Amino acid sequence: MHPFNGLNMGLGNLMRLSGARTRSISPENFSGAKGEGGKAVTGTGASCAQDLGVGWKVSPSVEIQPGETFTLGEIHEAGAIQHIWLTCYPAIWRHLIFRIYWDGEEQPSVEAPVGDFFCNGWQDKCNVNSLPVAVNPAGGMNSYWQMPFRHSALVTMENTSSEKALVYYQIDYTHTEVPEDAAYFHAQWRRSNPVGYKDVHTIVDGIRGKGQYVGVYLAWQVNNNGWWGEGEVKFYLDGDEEYPTICGTGTEDYFGGAFNWEHPAGQYGTYSTPFLGMHQAIKPDGLYLSQPRFGMYRWHVMDPIRFEHNLRVTVQDIGWRSGRRYLPQQSDISSTAFWYQAEPHAPFPGLPDNDAREVT
Repeated sequence: MHPFNGLNMGLGNLMRLSGARTRSISPENFSGAKGEGGKAVTGTGASCAQDLGVGWKVSPSVEIQPGETFTLGEIHEAGAIQHIWLTCYPAIWRHLIFRIYWDGEEQPSVEAPVGDFFCNGWQDKCNVNSLPVAVNPAGGMNSYWQMPFRHSALVTMENTSSEKALVYYQIDYTHTEVPEDAAYFHAQWRRSNPVGYKDVHTIVDGIRGKGQYVGVYLAWQVNNNGWWGEGEVKFYLDGDEEYPTICGTGTEDYFGGAFNWEHPAGQYGTYSTPFLGMHQAIKPDGLYLSQPRFGMYRWHVMDPIRFEHNLRVTVQDIGWRSGRRYLPQQSDISSTAFWYQAEPHAPFPGLPDNDAREVT
């Protein structure tokens, strides 16, 4: 017998034997069933494989029609998703909605535009070199968030654009025993465009239940001159109202940087590390690309923010004005929050429509 359940993998336990069973869903094996891969006779690669036949890359991707919600994968029996690889064309990343449902729930626990879920909210391919999310040339998006479930998992992609979407993907998972104290993975997208004057951007609110907040990705467009990242990130835990329990010291501080990320002098210094990064700084081009845009992530892998009953997270939108005074800005901020919690979860706010999600 092998008591190790095959979860929480790392270099220290790779040598351990386990009764866990490895499976994978892709367009070459939609069910993930044992021995069912590579049997496709139709698919997006059928004409390319016409001289070779079955087993020769007949179905490497799927076409999702405008307005269609496509089931990327449906899993039954206890286990955990351990890795997701996915790629598609960037022009419609904000219009492809990625959702995951656990154990037959009606409301998704994960709901976000696919680019933002993988720290690429600006429809401009950008590499990410972090522990739970890796994006590699040219737009290969990977998730290593561990996502346990006890009965079933349903992964879908909705195409809200007016164009056909070509999506390549693979979902790697294991069938195994899930610990009683394992919570469910959640992700939620929000946008303030623009942030109200003297207001804050709410990263997430309305979380109900017990769990831990594990990270955020921000896509931030600055709509004024000067340094823009003085705003504090605040965590309101378990009944906090006007004042939070956890209050940071500034935006670049929260994402692990310092002094405006200015290094070398006169430039933003981008970085991508296992737990935090400011990996994208898009410069205005003097013509149609008029505003600076940034992408940044912070993963609370080693320092999760634990809550017993509820959680709200905000970030201030602050720059500088004359007389060394803070400027309440009106930036365009999109956030994707990531957390684990016990189910049931509170329903998410309705996702904004295409125009409200569009990168403009």
